[in-house]
Amino acid sequence: MNYITVLLFANLREIVGRREVVIELGEDAKVCDLKTIIIKKFPELEPHIGTIIIAVNREYAFDEDPISEGADVALFPPVSGGSNREMPTYFEITDEEIDINDLVSRISLPSTGAAGIFSGMVRGITTRGELRRTEYLEYEAYKPMAESKLKQVAEEIREKWPSIEGIAIVQRAGRIYPGTTTILIACTAAHRDTGVFEAARYGIDRVKEIVPVWKKEVSPKGEIWIEGEYVPTPQD
Repeated sequence: MNYITVLLFANLREIVGRREVVIELGEDAKVCDLKTIIIKKFPELEPHIGTIIIAVNREYAFDEDPISEGADVALFPPVSGGSNREMPTYFEITDEEIDINDLVSRISLPSTGAAGIFSGMVRGITTRGELRRTEYLEYEAYKPMAESKLKQVAEEIREKWPSIEGIAIVQRAGRIYPGTTTILIACTAAHRDTGVFEAARYGIDRVKEIVPVWKKEVSPKGEIWIEGEYVPTPQD
């Protein structure tokens, strides 16, 4: 077995009541396994699992990243900015169905009065250009980098619209059928005129530019990978 010491910071340390805990993991454990064990061991952390950040060997880590024996592991909330409020941010590449109501609740504060939401879904019929039917889309993601880039998009949104309170960006992976949500971007704020609509629009445009996710379209005529036109720059 693999025993690791997990460091806890800020409100997570206060909730657990300790600065560090020892966790027993399997030999091929991943970050997602650590999350599961942490919640079982400390169920009081479950309400925070959507915003908990995990670092392995001082680098941000994501669900599929391995945790080797003796790794330096830390759990902490989103890094503090200039505000005295904790601004919730949630980003994920997932195989599970997207629950819009759950995600909006995760990024809402007592002061929240508006939410701007973009929800993309699979079209069964495309009418732009040549008419074609889609049986399903197959999404593939370079998950660790994709989640890192989703985080970057959220940070860009906050820089452009400081009044935004919460941000959720979730992208589906795997086989998805017509009528099913493939991506959700939600931004919350105190009022509707503080940029929630513009921020959600900016978010989907940036996701399409810099997040390494690809889709294969399967139709009665065959299948084809859909490639974008944007080429990332060093500033991305």
